[in-house]
Amino acid sequence: MTPWSGEFTNRRQEAAFRRSVRDTTAGLLRAAMLTAALLFLVLGVADFPRLGPTDSFFQLLGLRLLAAAGCLLTWWAVRRNPDLTFRFAPLNPVIWLGCTVLILIVPLGPDTLSTHAPSAAVAVMALYLFVPNRVPWMVAASLYLTLGFLATTALWVSTPPSVVLVQSLVLGFANVVGFLSARRLARLQRRQYASLLDERAYCRRLQGEIRERARLEQRLRHMAGTDELTGLDNRRRFFERAEHALHRTRRHGSPMTLCMIDLDHFKTINDRYGHAVGDRVLVQVAGQCRRHIRDIDIIGRIGGEEFVIAFPDTDLGKALDINERLRRCIEATPTLDLDVHEPLSVTIGIACIEPGETTLTPALHRADAALYRGKALGRNRVMVHGVEDEPRLVVVDG
Repeated sequence: MTPWSGEFTNRRQEAAFRRSVRDTTAGLLRAAMLTAALLFLVLGVADFPRLGPTDSFFQLLGLRLLAAAGCLLTWWAVRRNPDLTFRFAPLNPVIWLGCTVLILIVPLGPDTLSTHAPSAAVAVMALYLFVPNRVPWMVAASLYLTLGFLATTALWVSTPPSVVLVQSLVLGFANVVGFLSARRLARLQRRQYASLLDERAYCRRLQGEIRERARLEQRLRHMAGTDELTGLDNRRRFFERAEHALHRTRRHGSPMTLCMIDLDHFKTINDRYGHAVGDRVLVQVAGQCRRHIRDIDIIGRIGGEEFVIAFPDTDLGKALDINERLRRCIEATPTLDLDVHEPLSVTIGIACIEPGETTLTPALHRADAALYRGKALGRNRVMVHGVEDEPRLVVVDG
């Protein structure tokens, strides 16, 4: 900030500050203009008992009416366009007009000279503290009023030098105090504005850090519950979501089915083609599983080549249809990394959660048992727990 005007040295920063206080300052300026107009009118009426219907009275009244009209015009202009608040016109021409009126009052009413000096001092203080304006323009108007008043009292009214000296001291003191106060107020307002900007910048940085931490926390939470290779739920996350779904189905009295999926001959694939190919096969199977289940179904990878799916609100018949479609799709989809004579296949075991069961464990054991029975019977099939005859396959239209 400049040392004597209290304004920002950076023009853009100063312009931003003025925009931020424009409405408040415009309101103060309108109030000041209305008050000044009222004072000019009241003082014009108060001159009549002292001067009577003389030429001096009408001259004073004309000057005061002119100044009051200027104040009202400024009030109207600022009310229509608050951006005029910090411009030179119309405020400063009206201020200089008011100062001229105060100066000319001295020769028109020399008999009340004793009250003119205090009035001029009050006017000087008002220019600094009551009328919102830029400090350089405050100083120019106040010095004009001070020097004009002293010159008028010394030259036109023939005031004794001692009285002029006292008046000079009073007005000089008023100018010094007013200037220091106005500059201090201007600097204080801009410091508060700068602090507000710093606080807003800090809040923005803090909000950015909070968003970043929330994003990282969400990512960590996702990583903690997601299988890195396939993107499916890991074992812990799957059981959390499936247990929640089980409680919901129990409240609603709806069925829930679990199935275990195991890739056939996966160890042979790893040994013959390498683990990189095995990983791509797992990703392919995971993608097929995603495409064949609903949004409410829950799928997770719980072992090397083992997947598990929970089907809320689904009985054994519907689950069997879905898994048979999945098995056929995996069998029919070629795998580029494998030999054409070695199609990929899966074996699936299905079990329904029985009434009264409050955990997934019993049903998972039954689904796992059905899965191993399917492997023992030749793999590449869907088995339902409790069916002890030949593997139960579903004929799917299309």
